[in-house]
Amino acid sequence: MIHLRLYILSLLFLLLASCSTDSEDLTDQQEDSDDTIEDTNVLQNVFGADFSMDNLPDYANQAIPDYIEQDNTGNNTITDEKAMLGRILFYDRNLSVDNTISCSSCHQQAFAFGDLDMVSTGVNGVTGRHSMRLINSRFARESRFFWDERANSLEEQTTQPIQDHAEMGFSGQDGGPDLTDLFAKLEAIDYYQELFQVIYGDTNVTEARLQESMAQFIRSIQSFDSKFDLGRAMVNADNANFPNYTDQENQGKTLFFQPPNIGGAGCITCHSAPEFDIDPESLNNGVVGIFGDAVAQDETVTRAPTLRDIFDANGNLNGPLMHDASLTTFRAVLEHYNDIDATANGNLDNRLRGGQGGNGQNLNLSADAMDAIEAFIKTLSGNDVYSNEKWSDPFVN
Repeated sequence: MIHLRLYILSLLFLLLASCSTDSEDLTDQQEDSDDTIEDTNVLQNVFGADFSMDNLPDYANQAIPDYIEQDNTGNNTITDEKAMLGRILFYDRNLSVDNTISCSSCHQQAFAFGDLDMVSTGVNGVTGRHSMRLINSRFARESRFFWDERANSLEEQTTQPIQDHAEMGFSGQDGGPDLTDLFAKLEAIDYYQELFQVIYGDTNVTEARLQESMAQFIRSIQSFDSKFDLGRAMVNADNANFPNYTDQENQGKTLFFQPPNIGGAGCITCHSAPEFDIDPESLNNGVVGIFGDAVAQDETVTRAPTLRDIFDANGNLNGPLMHDASLTTFRAVLEHYNDIDATANGNLDNRLRGGQGGNGQNLNLSADAMDAIEAFIKTLSGNDVYSNEKWSDPFVN
C-alpha cells in the first residue's frame, strides 16, 4: 500500500514538473515573439508601417541598358539589404555632430542628387566646392571621386564629408568628436542596432560598414529612361541619327561627337557616350576659380560628374555648373569651351590647348550650333530618378 502511494505521488510530481516546464517554454516562446514584434516595431515606427527587411526595394537587380559598359562596382556588389542601410545612413542627420545635416542635405533627389546652392551649408560653415551631382556614379570610367580626385574610390569618398569639420563635423578638430564618437552614437540608436544585427550579425558600427553600404546605395542611383536612351535602343551606334530626335537635337549630337577640325565641338573626347562620364586621364578644363575668392586659382580640379541629368525633365538646370559654381547657364559652359585661354593654366588638358601653338581652344561655334548642343544635352535627362521612392528619404512616412 505504501509503495502504491509513493508511485502515485511520483506520477503527480512528474506531471506537475512537466506542466511547469511546458509553461516556462510557452513563456520563453512568448517573450521571443514579443521581442520579434518589438524589433519589427522599432523599424516600422521609424520607417513606416509597411517597412520590412523581407520586402525591400530592388537595388541589386535594376535593368541596365546593354550598351552601358562602364561599371566601377568592383568587389562591393549591390545587395538590397546593404543598399537600404546605405539609404538610411545617407538621409540620417545623426551623421552630423549637431543632427542638422545629412548627405542628402547637399545631394538632393529633386536635383539629380546635387544642390541648387553655389556651395552647401555645413555644421561649421560651407563646403569648399559646389556639391557634385551623384547621378550614375556607378557608371563612370573614373573610379576616383571628388572634384580633385582625392578619394581613391566611392567607398572612401562616402565618409570624408562626415569627417570634414565644416561639412558634418566629426573631424576631431580642437578636441571635438571624431569618427569613433559617431560609431558610438549610431550604436546607441535602436534602429541601427536592429539593422546592423540583421545585416551584419552584430550591432557594431565601423567605417568599413558605413562605406560599404553607403557606396552601394549611391551606386544604385541610376538614370536610363532619357530621350537619348529611347533613341539609342532604336539604332546600332551612339553617333547614328536617332529617329525620335528633332533635327536640332540630332545636329547637336553630331556637333558633340565631331572633332573641332571638321567643325564639331569635340565634347566626346572627354565625355564619352553612352555614359557621358569624364575621361580618367583628363586634366583641368580651364575653370580654376575658388568660390568666394576672386583672385585665387585652383588648377587641381580634374574630375566632373556625368553630363546626364544636368537638366531636369522640365529643362531646368539641376544647380550651377563647375566646381566653383561660376557658370549658371549651360550657354555659359559652351561659351567657355568655345574660347579658352591656355596661357595662365599649367594644368590645362592638352585637348583644350588648340593644337599647334597651344594658345587655347577656339571652336568658332555659332549661336545656332550652341543652341543645338544644349538641345542635345537636354535629351540626356530622365524622369524616374527624381521621384522614385527607393531613392527617397526613408524617414518620411
